[in-house]
Amino acid sequence: MVWGIIIGVVIVIIVVWLIAIYNQLVRLRENVRNAMGQIAAQIESRWDALTNLMQATEKYQTYESQTFEKIVNARQNVSERSDVADVNADEQQFNRVLGVVNALAEQYPDLKASHVYQQTMTAVDEFENKVRLSRMVYNDSVTKLNRSIQVFPNFMIAGSMGFNQEKYFENTPGKQEMPQWEKSE
Repeated sequence: MVWGIIIGVVIVIIVVWLIAIYNQLVRLRENVRNAMGQIAAQIESRWDALTNLMQATEKYQTYESQTFEKIVNARQNVSERSDVADVNADEQQFNRVLGVVNALAEQYPDLKASHVYQQTMTAVDEFENKVRLSRMVYNDSVTKLNRSIQVFPNFMIAGSMGFNQEKYFENTPGKQEMPQWEKSE
């Protein structure tokens, strides 16, 4: 009878321990998803700002406007379920559009001097900073989750519970410096 009580207590302790580990990993995974959701929100706002500028460029040249529309319509939406590769693909598309915008602004000084252009580029710059900060939060969240998955005794059960390590955002050659655009005064 005493052994039955001892075995029962040990089983309860193990079950409580497993539940605690599972709940901790769920919280950490949700923090990673939340951080990716924050990145997605900033990226969406950044695209919205550039889309507004697209509308302003229509009067300058139809070709560039059509190019913008094609790229914006083809872009992938980033969400909290996205991964680092999805965000990087979106980043490449955004940089292509931004390159076209900058080239167009060089071609048309009136556009570059316009209030809409300057205001949009300021907004894009602000959203770019917010994306950078959101990536830092994401990487911090991934560090916490990955560390928790790798430590003893969690690593023995994390994989069987469906928890895998997440990938980090890494510095890419194009992201080492913020994009710069000239602001007309």
